[in-house]
Amino acid sequence: MALEELAPLARAAGFEGLSMRASAISVATPPARRRQVRDLLEREGLAVSMVMGNVALAANSPDAPDCLRDITPHLDLAEALGATLVRVMLQTPDDIPHAQKAADEAAMRGLSLAQQTHWGTLCETADQALDLVRTIDRPNVGITFEPSNLMACGGDYGPGAIARLAPYLANVYFQNVRIDPEGTHCFRTWARGDVPLTYVPLDDPAGIDAAPLIDALNHASYDGWFTVHQPLRTGQTVADAIAEAARVFGPLIHRPGKP
Repeated sequence: MALEELAPLARAAGFEGLSMRASAISVATPPARRRQVRDLLEREGLAVSMVMGNVALAANSPDAPDCLRDITPHLDLAEALGATLVRVMLQTPDDIPHAQKAADEAAMRGLSLAQQTHWGTLCETADQALDLVRTIDRPNVGITFEPSNLMACGGDYGPGAIARLAPYLANVYFQNVRIDPEGTHCFRTWARGDVPLTYVPLDDPAGIDAAPLIDALNHASYDGWFTVHQPLRTGQTVADAIAEAARVFGPLIHRPGKP
């Protein structure tokens, strides 16, 4: 779905921003289109929560960490869209010095970098994520908490993980899955090998219960983004997915008395 159609639907459903993936706009997108997208989102009153500058980052392919060797185009994209957070990916210890250099360049422009808890990276577990951000040792490098990846990798993905990662949380992503031997999706983890999964409705108790996670985020005084990044399920339309996300998460995030 084109952004020109998606953005009004998102705003009407109560969303406050969009996380911009490379399938919509990337480091290869011409400047004129970047201006069009920013104007569109500003008209709709939508912010850009984070940019993910190329498809390699989304796929976590072997060249995903290359963004750290040339971070400038990714920072340019963030600035063009008015975003302050840039997604990066570290897969081996060799990526760490490049991440430090990229973070220093980002800091000079008032921008931050975020590494997601993700299979096939240096952040398959909360322990690894903590070790990584402490090793990089840059205040503008944080963690995107993503519970389904942590679950697939066999580690803690609940409130306890959030409490430990709280000082370093830069973003939160959510998709609801259940581990399923017959699942048609696969997370290729290092910790447990290939883990087959099935995507389920966002409030399906057979998957991940989001309410305790949001409570933990509130308790930790997290004030960043909560982003739904789940692919469409079989037979589901984009409009259906937007409505489902708004129905499930609107009351949890905006409920009265929230800390």
